[in-house]
Amino acid sequence: MIAYLRDLAFQIGIMGESFETSVPWSKTLSLCRRVKERIKKTSRALKIPGEPFVSCRVTQTYDVGSCVYFYFGIQFKGVSDPVAKFTEIEHSAREEIIKCGGSISHHHGVGKHRKSFLPEMIGQIGIDTLRSIKKSIDPKNIFANGNLFDV
Repeated sequence: MIAYLRDLAFQIGIMGESFETSVPWSKTLSLCRRVKERIKKTSRALKIPGEPFVSCRVTQTYDVGSCVYFYFGIQFKGVSDPVAKFTEIEHSAREEIIKCGGSISHHHGVGKHRKSFLPEMIGQIGIDTLRSIKKSIDPKNIFANGNLFDV
């Protein structure tokens, strides 16, 4: 349903997206507040018209923490290079998630969109391990080409 709403919103000049993270219970409330504020602050700095829509909800719970989904949208009519600015806002939100002790993703994975955060999250040993596995099972680099790194 969200994808259909996103497409409808785009027709009236609003770009929106959702993203998720996992975080320990002790940091959940702070993470929610800080990420919302970071989105608003970055939007103001980029001179996005109006107040961005931003909300979140806990979608899964565990003994040690939660999965938090964020939803945000901005007006883009009259904004120069709105895709770049939208991407910058989302990137800054992910930076804040990491500062708050959240993960880069809960279950959507890393992919091309979040791969710049991977070295910070798993370190060089993690990168080397993933690269070795990728070379071993996909020596021609056919699958997920360029999602995490170039082999």
